[in-house]
Amino acid sequence: MSSDFEGYEQDFAVLTAEITNKIARVPRLPPDEKKQMVANVEKQLEEAKELLEQMDLEVREIPPQSRGLYSNRMRSYKQEMGKLETDFKRSRIAYSDEVRNELLGDDGNSSENQRAHLLDNTERLERSSRRLEAGYQIAVETGKNSESEQIVLLMHSSLHNT
Repeated sequence: MSSDFEGYEQDFAVLTAEITNKIARVPRLPPDEKKQMVANVEKQLEEAKELLEQMDLEVREIPPQSRGLYSNRMRSYKQEMGKLETDFKRSRIAYSDEVRNELLGDDGNSSENQRAHLLDNTERLERSSRRLEAGYQIAVETGKNSESEQIVLLMHSSLHNT
């Protein structure tokens, strides 16, 4: 059981290292290669999400007394995945702005503050969503009576309506 999980961990580590490398290269590539690299990173991010899902399923199969260690590792991997997605969004925004600037002949300086503000708000929203999701998970795990189940349902619906 844990050997499957460890195999997935190794695959995840290799894949996230490749993604990180590609994300860093996107801004320095010529326009035609950038488009191809962005598509490639999107595909690899989906693969990484699928690996996380497989790992999560493996953790659910582990006996409860051993599950804590693996659950902590999963939280770490999910945080890493979130960071990769944020970095990729930033890379894509830079790429999109560059393409727009080439087409419009705009130097882009006027939108820097707006872009920074948007990124800050996006990060804040993502942090709030993660906190809501963590609260939802805790409520599900400790849902002992019908009142807490109602709270869980309310939290879950508000999380998915955001």
